[in-house]
Amino acid sequence: MIMPKTYVIIPTYNETENIKALLEQILALNIPDLTAVVVDDNSPDGTGDIVDQLAKENPKISVLHRHQNRGRGLAGIDGFKFALKNGADYIIEMDADFSHDPKYIPDLLKHIKNHDIVLGSRFVAGGEDMDRGLMRKIITVFARLYIKTMLGVPVKDVTSGFRCFRKGVLEEIDLNNMVSIGPSIVSEILYKCKLGGFTIYETPIVFEDRKKGETKLNFSILLKTLYMVYLFKRLHKT
Repeated sequence: MIMPKTYVIIPTYNETENIKALLEQILALNIPDLTAVVVDDNSPDGTGDIVDQLAKENPKISVLHRHQNRGRGLAGIDGFKFALKNGADYIIEMDADFSHDPKYIPDLLKHIKNHDIVLGSRFVAGGEDMDRGLMRKIITVFARLYIKTMLGVPVKDVTSGFRCFRKGVLEEIDLNNMVSIGPSIVSEILYKCKLGGFTIYETPIVFEDRKKGETKLNFSILLKTLYMVYLFKRLHKT
């Protein structure tokens, strides 16, 4: 029996405190034919160097070093392209800070057998958004309502960056025709999946705020993300 090839794409910037332990936990799941791909945006803290060494020791780890046109969105796109080029059947995307627990990867892969996209969702039964201050929770609620209203995507967790795609989805939505270079890429891809008529399933996860390292989200990035949602809604015609 031929097992599907799974690639886990992990964009990073300054994640030396998390990346080694994260990769160890992913590989400890012992999922057949799984490769973890770290897409590092030339982290000044040496994240890429750490992954280089780990990749030498384990063929299930790969690393892409990005030095130009950096950004969360572009890093994710480059990771997707790498996975498709190397024959991936399923492509998972997740953050490097342990807000996305690797223990949920088997659930994503279980449900992708029957759906085109599977989201790790905080807002379905069994999911939870933990360790957030009141202001962060208020911002999350506002962002969800705004994005759902703008895009009409029929999911509860429209900003989830923990998801699994069938390869045909990423081949179909044209990765070369994306507007976002930052965090709004999460919503843009989801919107294009909706326009493409792909099925989307949400499986519960508990989202925990990072314990180590510094968050990359700030008010300026949030405003830019919301503006980008407006922009790509206009540009991607229904």
